[in-house]
Amino acid sequence: MSNLISCVSWVKRGIRLDDKELERVSALAHIELEDARIELERAHNAAKIMGKGAEGAEADDADEDGDDDAWVDEENASMEVDGDVQVMAPEKEDDLAQYNLDEYDEDDVKEDGMGPFSNIKGLTFYRDNQDDPYITLKDDAEDDEHFPPASSEMQTDTPPKFGNYIAVGTLDPEIEIWSLDVMESMYPDMILGRPDKTAAHVPVPAGTGKKKRKKTKHRPSSDKYHVDAVLGLSWNRTHRHMLASASADRTVKLWDLSRPIVDGEGAIRSFGVHKDKVQAVQWNEKEPTVLLSGSYDRTVRVFDSRAPDTGVGAVLGADVEALRWDPWETHAFYVSLENGLVLNFDARALPTDMKSPSPARFTLSAHDGAVSALDVNPLLRGCICTGGTDKLVKVWNVEQTAGGKPVVSMVASRDMEVGKVFSAVFSPDDPLTIAAAGSKAKLQIWDVGANSGARRAFASKLSEAGRVLKEKEGGGLVGLVNDDETSEDEGDEDD
Repeated sequence: MSNLISCVSWVKRGIRLDDKELERVSALAHIELEDARIELERAHNAAKIMGKGAEGAEADDADEDGDDDAWVDEENASMEVDGDVQVMAPEKEDDLAQYNLDEYDEDDVKEDGMGPFSNIKGLTFYRDNQDDPYITLKDDAEDDEHFPPASSEMQTDTPPKFGNYIAVGTLDPEIEIWSLDVMESMYPDMILGRPDKTAAHVPVPAGTGKKKRKKTKHRPSSDKYHVDAVLGLSWNRTHRHMLASASADRTVKLWDLSRPIVDGEGAIRSFGVHKDKVQAVQWNEKEPTVLLSGSYDRTVRVFDSRAPDTGVGAVLGADVEALRWDPWETHAFYVSLENGLVLNFDARALPTDMKSPSPARFTLSAHDGAVSALDVNPLLRGCICTGGTDKLVKVWNVEQTAGGKPVVSMVASRDMEVGKVFSAVFSPDDPLTIAAAGSKAKLQIWDVGANSGARRAFASKLSEAGRVLKEKEGGGLVGLVNDDETSEDEGDEDD
């Protein structure tokens, strides 16, 4: 396993089918099978009419339906003898007669042929399959259009129409698309990028003298693919074939996976709205064309992907670490910073000029150090969690007051034993379950509902959401063991 885990993502629990739904699905499957059987029978009957479908037992049936007087014993030399009268029976037409198979094994081969097969007797070579009488299925010119030429320099990936997929970004410029429907897949279903053109660049010496300092040579930018590490990814929840990516090459790119990705160059749009590395990006769930992005240039941007020049933004006091749209308010979002602060903004109140810092709706001093993890609970309104380099994961309650200014209080805090926290995410199925990971390459699950203070703080919100949490034993922390650790433990037990 790697030295750290930088990102965690939940897979939503599947939908359980009740008995009525299961019967409906079974009936639909039966109808489809019956339709397929009818179509197959029609196709077979059509082939029989054309003289190509009678084989085996069906061919015998066809003969029985014919005239019995026309039947001839093929073993009797095509002749019937009745007393002194010889009656020549009509020869049965042989479908293979045109191939002259009776003389197939005779060594009547010209010996004056030259070439790589000239020393092989009885071999006839045809330059074109159309001239070969033994090939009955000729080449179809239309089929050739569906197969691109095999080449290591050109690769065409056509994405599937439906399925469950996850996008993975690393310190490399490429984005890997993996199928969650395939267990232990060895290769990704698709790669977005050009690894042949974005190979790791080698630092080159700059200056003169004995002491030489290394200077990194920047890769040439491209509008079709990233040229530096991919730092953020976001799927569009409305248009599920749309993927947004943020990169250290200072760009945000938009990918349409419903189109064929030719040679890795599949980005349909490239946005240069920042002046430094783009750390995070996220689609707005309620406004599916609006993007939120944060950068090391200490700004956040909100823009419509159809008209990025008309966007708004905010100037911040530190580098952006993470950001999230508030699923309970269409225009509200949270931003966590390197200086330990978490800010909440209303996108409608942000300016377009970006000349001065923009006031936030409220500011939360969350951690002693960078707030590298941030998430908003999708099941409980006003519940957020943060994680930082101080190795703590904290849960916060945001209460709206009559005056309009929210009141924020910390509900629970815990060292989840993952080291510096790089990712903390609420479960999409359980309101108070958090997955966290960090610098120790460990994944931990925290059931916040096991904390009595958390149950009291969120009692009213849980009731509104129709959730009931009972008192539980234990501290609520569940550690996950990876395969490597399991193998090592089994080895120690054997010793």
